[in-house]
Amino acid sequence: MKTFNLWFAVVTCSGIALPVIAHESVAPAVRTALGRALTLHASFDSGPNADFARGDRTLYTYATSQQRAQGGVAGLPNDEIKITRGSGRHGDALLFTKKSNIRPYFKDGGNIGYNGSDWNYSVSVWLRISPDVDLEPGYCDPVQFVGNDNNKGFIFLEWDKDSKPRYFRYAIRPLTEIWDPGKVGWANLPFEKRPMVQVDRAPFSHARWTHVVFSAQHINSKSAKPSGRLYIDGQLQRAIENWDLSFAWTPDAALLVLGAAYIGHLDDLAVFDRSLTDAEVKALFNLPNGVREVHPAPR
Repeated sequence: MKTFNLWFAVVTCSGIALPVIAHESVAPAVRTALGRALTLHASFDSGPNADFARGDRTLYTYATSQQRAQGGVAGLPNDEIKITRGSGRHGDALLFTKKSNIRPYFKDGGNIGYNGSDWNYSVSVWLRISPDVDLEPGYCDPVQFVGNDNNKGFIFLEWDKDSKPRYFRYAIRPLTEIWDPGKVGWANLPFEKRPMVQVDRAPFSHARWTHVVFSAQHINSKSAKPSGRLYIDGQLQRAIENWDLSFAWTPDAALLVLGAAYIGHLDDLAVFDRSLTDAEVKALFNLPNGVREVHPAPR
């Protein structure tokens, strides 16, 4: 079935008319496969905590390294980051109102599935932002995977700090000695020397929601070739290939961190325990009511 090119506007409680497109249907078998792989889903329709999780559903925050080391604080501490009713791609959304040192995050414990032998994942998220208008100077990472030490591995979506228009990137940084043997620093490495995908003119805007999926397979594997992929609005952009993607995080230290220097809306966040196929990514883009449609049945 082809995608219908039918556009119409929905006026949200914020008064912004957002274009919505009628998408193609999603096959039941694909919905089932996505549900089996789902490890975390946060719609932000009933507050900050996850709707579904294999581990802890709580959204925590930290503002200092000490708070992070102590396990974070449950919930959102103030209106710098808040739930806004009716503003989401599906229902409510998480809004980052300013550049802040507050970092919302979900813990692993089954939600992320990091392991030292063969880590596979996909992350799906909807973003609404005009980067060149909204963001303050400096790097902005709307989504990160972090461990106990960024020199032992670091995964992130980012807008770069000073380009006009700002580049959108997905990076999988393994052990520092792998990607930076000359110790020149990330910002000083030429693009082709970085394990990342860069998009020159990604279609982010206040006027529409943009769907992003980033995935990886075989991180830390000794026998299979690792790689990563970035998708925007259901379309593959490029892949991270031909890199040693070895990490050395402490087990269970992985966190899914949201909104580092981000200013904008974020909605319908989901994590899966494997690298999704192109068809599955398109299916996520096409779900009329978001990831809640693929929740596995209660056991």
